[in-house]
Amino acid sequence: MRAAAVALIALLLAGPAGASEERPTAAELESELVCPVCDTTLDTSNAPVALRMKAFIRARIAAGDTKSEIKAALVDQFGPAVLAEPPKKGFELLAWVLPLAGLVLGAAAVGALAWRWSRGRGEDEPPDDSGEPLDPVLERRLDDELARFDP
Repeated sequence: MRAAAVALIALLLAGPAGASEERPTAAELESELVCPVCDTTLDTSNAPVALRMKAFIRARIAAGDTKSEIKAALVDQFGPAVLAEPPKKGFELLAWVLPLAGLVLGAAAVGALAWRWSRGRGEDEPPDDSGEPLDPVLERRLDDELARFDP
């Protein structure tokens, strides 16, 4: 039953995702591409090259190009740095994996340290009684000091 529900949800979400690929919007592409001059997304940049890229995107959308084709053309012209998020393949895959691995390792380290710290605290143990009597002078002095506190 659960698998059928997951499959149904996946099918419902696949339609809009496919439509986005086939009929992209300028706003969608401008938020996924970076201006090569100012290193901000195209939707926030007003640099001359960004304005030319926006015009190129609108022209390619009007010509019926897909999102992948438009991005590929811009990557060919400006390089992979024009993509707002790195590709999930090859060496660029490290940009996706390393932060996640760092979070997992950090959480594991904090968990291990917390567990170790909580296990290191023992119950309040009484002091070691070696059975040796106190020096009589010290014992008398201790008794005198304690007697001062008795009412």
